[in-house]
Amino acid sequence: MQSWEKQDLVARSDAYSFSDLIAFKTLIQLRKRGIPVREIARALRSLRQKLGPIKQPLSELRLVDDGRRIAVLVGGQKMEAVSGQILLDFDEAELGGLRSFPAGKASHRVRESEDWFQRGLELEETGAPVEKAIEAYEKVLELNPAAAGALVNLGTIYYRQRRFELAETYYRRAVEADPQYPLAQFNLGNLYDEQNRVREANEHYRRALALNPRYADAHFNLALLCERQGETLRAVHHWKAYLKLDSSGQWADIARRQLDRLRDAVIR
Repeated sequence: MQSWEKQDLVARSDAYSFSDLIAFKTLIQLRKRGIPVREIARALRSLRQKLGPIKQPLSELRLVDDGRRIAVLVGGQKMEAVSGQILLDFDEAELGGLRSFPAGKASHRVRESEDWFQRGLELEETGAPVEKAIEAYEKVLELNPAAAGALVNLGTIYYRQRRFELAETYYRRAVEADPQYPLAQFNLGNLYDEQNRVREANEHYRRALALNPRYADAHFNLALLCERQGETLRAVHHWKAYLKLDSSGQWADIARRQLDRLRDAVIR
């Protein structure tokens, strides 16, 4: 347990919940199947980044593996945890058989694209010049044009630079590549929200929640959007939903203040 905590595979705690036990069981199963700890940690970091509201992928998501790489079930499809690629469907009972597949050009390109994606993440995490990260993600797309993770990350880079047209292009490509990707839907909603394109923002926040009802950030932003539109009851609903998912910290304090303010307004 201490080793897992040091490697950020599980959270430090004095007591554990049933959800934690599920996480431990998943971790043990992955280790029994021969997945190295460093690969598990790499996959968890990537999933937390791609699926914003997911804090504990080991218990909140259904993970599968082929003895070499980790995938997650998203919207009925299997997504490779590190690259964000959608994988060909296969039954869990067949996972072991995947080890015997010949390594052809296609599999080499997939592995190369995964390596470039990881390089892009590392460049962003270490504060390297943003142009270097952009180059890495563009290399991913040369090898795999449908890599939703790289498309979303490029969109986010351009969003931060306030180059909204480019950001929209990449977010839309990510949604087209994987319509079941909650983060892509949320980011597109956030972009439209920033531009005061209320109808479109509302639509994509709701799509994100349809794909993942536990998407706390989508509830938060949708609550603010409903307030701006004067839809008090809907705003109250989303503030309550947010607080059920995240009851501590700065953002929870904001949610409580907004909820109390709306309740006071309704009473008056």
